[in-house]
Amino acid sequence: MSFDVHQFDLFVLIGSLVTLLAILAVRMSTKAGLPSLLIYLLMGVLLGESVLGIRFDDAALAHAVGFGALALILAEGGLTTSWKDVRPSFGLGLMLATVGVVVSIGIVAVGAHYLLGLPWQLAFLLGAVTSPTDAAAVFSVLRVVPLPKRLTGVLEAESGLNDAPTVVIVTLIASGAIAEHHPVVVAGIVVGELLLGIVVGLVVGYGGAWLMRRAALPSAGLYPLAVMTLAFLAYGGAAWLHGSGFAAIYVAALVLGNSELPHRGATRSFAEGVAWLAQIGLFVMLGLLLSPGRIDLQTIGFALAAGLILTFIARPASVLVSTVVSRMTWRETVFVSWAGLRGAVPIVLTTIPLAEGVDGAEDLFDLVFVMVVVYTLLTGPTLPWVARVLEVARPNDPRSLDLDVAPLEQIAADLIQLRIPSESRLHGVEVSELRLPMGSSVSLLIRDGRTMVPEDTTVLRARDVVLVVVPRHQRELAERRLEMVSRKGRLAGWLR
Repeated sequence: MSFDVHQFDLFVLIGSLVTLLAILAVRMSTKAGLPSLLIYLLMGVLLGESVLGIRFDDAALAHAVGFGALALILAEGGLTTSWKDVRPSFGLGLMLATVGVVVSIGIVAVGAHYLLGLPWQLAFLLGAVTSPTDAAAVFSVLRVVPLPKRLTGVLEAESGLNDAPTVVIVTLIASGAIAEHHPVVVAGIVVGELLLGIVVGLVVGYGGAWLMRRAALPSAGLYPLAVMTLAFLAYGGAAWLHGSGFAAIYVAALVLGNSELPHRGATRSFAEGVAWLAQIGLFVMLGLLLSPGRIDLQTIGFALAAGLILTFIARPASVLVSTVVSRMTWRETVFVSWAGLRGAVPIVLTTIPLAEGVDGAEDLFDLVFVMVVVYTLLTGPTLPWVARVLEVARPNDPRSLDLDVAPLEQIAADLIQLRIPSESRLHGVEVSELRLPMGSSVSLLIRDGRTMVPEDTTVLRARDVVLVVVPRHQRELAERRLEMVSRKGRLAGWLR
């Protein structure tokens, strides 16, 4: 089919309107505590053949586009994740993403086969595609749930890591290769692809960070583009070597995002914007792929039953098994079990058997689609309430400070841009009470759109923007000091 300039103009018009509506919908979904994916999926369904008449049924294209969007989302997750915050919980997150996935697959598959009567291949596919949590869904809800870093670290690490093994497992099941090999061989394939992806990600991440520190690019806008390109270099390199591209891109982005690179704030903002665009396009496309006319009462019943098995049996069991390496309180265990949000990832993974032409793949797609929508509506809005009931929420803790860094090469210093949140205890603190490292200077303050040069007795206010010049070797210490005062006030360090 030809694609002329008039069709392109129409595509741009519709695409712009849909994207603008999707962006505006983010505010509504955030206030309601709902993952925005539900609104985007609905938009796709409304645009589809059953309502407005746009026909889309290319499973192979959906598979390719879906994987590209997931790669972008994982890159953003790695770039915006603080390794310092995630490191204490990384072992538990890794266990949930590997051992927990295997436990979840087994329980859901057995339940789907014996209770729902699905053939073993479809039963295992159902277990595999629904086992990973979705980073976009998890983060969109956690933005409104103030949690201790231990729990956010677990959920971030799990959602960032569990895509890679499940993609390999779903591919092996859909192609029939898993039935041709001994389980030990299958495990070796999965582990080998993951390790190769991790190695490629580490090499590209550290090598790219070394290169970026020495490359004086002529424009600040090139740094975010270069960092994102390096992340995708890891993905492409790992895939070319038959490793896990998803593991590679997440690890590379994690390394790059936690390296001392120029314009880190601009890079994070660029990655977040691109990831939002990827989410919008992905969810709308998946909504287009659905044919509501295929969904009947049996599909809805199977989806509800499979969701019950996953939510109340498989997920808690996988969390309990995974906590062997890192103990949690029973309250934390219950919350992590309830916070295992499924989003676009399970639906994207169903495009693999669709593209492979597996018998019953369309029914599986419909089942998973309904299941994701119903149980995201159940678990997403209730997470803040569950966190309060279990007493794991920290409503009085200020959110992380918005820090940006630009290089000052001639004096080997960095310029930190600090935005003071409304709930921060930096409000009311004098500049001298910050007690920043030697050589640091609060050089400029922006308040209500006006600039001023602060003195030692100048009192900081919420929503101020503060510019701090700090020697590069002292930057981490200065950032840690600012975050400490933001949480504990002027006596931080003396008063515990």
